Amino acid sequence: MDFALCLIILLTFSQVWVFPMLGEKGDQASSGFVRALFFPAYGMGLVLFALSISNSVLAVLRQPFLLLLLAIAMASVLWSVAPDQSLRRGVALYATTLCGVVLVARRTWVELFELFATAYALLVGMSFAFAVLFPSIGIMHELFPGAWRGGWAEKNQLGGMMSLGICVFAAAAVLSPVRRRLWIVFACLAFLLILLSASKTSLVASMLAMSALVFALLLRRGPVVAAVMTWMAVVVVGLLVAFVMLYPDLFFALLGKDATFTGRTEVWQPVLRQIAKRPWTGFGYGAVWTEEGRWGPLAWITKQAGFRATHAHNSWLEQWLGVGIPGLAAFVLMQVQFLMAAVMAAYRGRDGVFALPIFICYTLMCFTESVAVIYNDFHWLLFTAIAVKLAWPDWRATADRKLAS
Repeated sequence: MDFALCLIILLTFSQVWVFPMLGEKGDQASSGFVRALFFPAYGMGLVLFALSISNSVLAVLRQPFLLLLLAIAMASVLWSVAPDQSLRRGVALYATTLCGVVLVARRTWVELFELFATAYALLVGMSFAFAVLFPSIGIMHELFPGAWRGGWAEKNQLGGMMSLGICVFAAAAVLSPVRRRLWIVFACLAFLLILLSASKTSLVASMLAMSALVFALLLRRGPVVAAVMTWMAVVVVGLLVAFVMLYPDLFFALLGKDATFTGRTEVWQPVLRQIAKRPWTGFGYGAVWTEEGRWGPLAWITKQAGFRATHAHNSWLEQWLGVGIPGLAAFVLMQVQFLMAAVMAAYRGRDGVFALPIFICYTLMCFTESVAVIYNDFHWLLFTAIAVKLAWPDWRATADRKLAS
């Protein structure tokens, strides 16, 4: 029962059902019907929270920067350019984050990754089904014709989901030998979907994430191997940074991109101009991109960019624009805590090592997409769940189940 509820929550927040329901002309942000379909997931999250109140509270208290970030997002209602939207979306953010916390409150790393892998296996199956059986939905025809998008509105959404999915399948394959072959097959299918989506960023992210996983697993081979691998990692990262700085045009050409990141910098510049107006407070959580005022931040961004964007195309700029410097600082500190805990788990040979490739993949996505602190969003739920789990050891979950039984 618990597993089934968690699976429904994950599939709901994946939003794989939204685009097939609304179609090309649909607007999710203004669709009250779509918003209402998230309510059952919120309710399931509350039921699971009621079944593990003490564990959930103790687990989330180990993520102080997450709590600070949530508090700032809700406080932004006081100065938001659209207080009603910030309040409604702040509540949705709390519900989304709560669902991420309850997933890990009483699960070991093995159980958590098998849960996520099961959800991703269903998403992989649905992505192929949409593209093969309903190509008008599963394949793009106007912008980027021929690129697969599965059940999402755009190819990069499919690529981003599957790049994280490869990390999840790889972790499940290592942690669960009984189903190792099954998860390896699904990891290969997820990689195939990335290729079919033609998402270069997702391809690079998945390859770097798998390199990080290999690095982390080799650290378990002993102190000598760990020292050699650390030295090699420092050298490789240094050479990569030098290559990007010295030959940026060649780097972008290899990625199939231009220096504007496919027009994203055209959004970043006007966003930064609006940030300069309210650097400390921002314009309110979730308030900018649907605020229709003639003199509001969206109107200026649209005028200066030459088109209407739906987000900042950068997770850090998104936080700065919405909740100001304090909110941005809280998110960055949460990322730092995540990274430090993942690296410590890698060098100590713990199962939390599998958080490292997820961190790398998620962080690379943050450069070009707004996937952080987003309500009703699978990426934020996954990031929150892994971040909390890094601070909540398996022995607590195991002891809790023994006590309950």
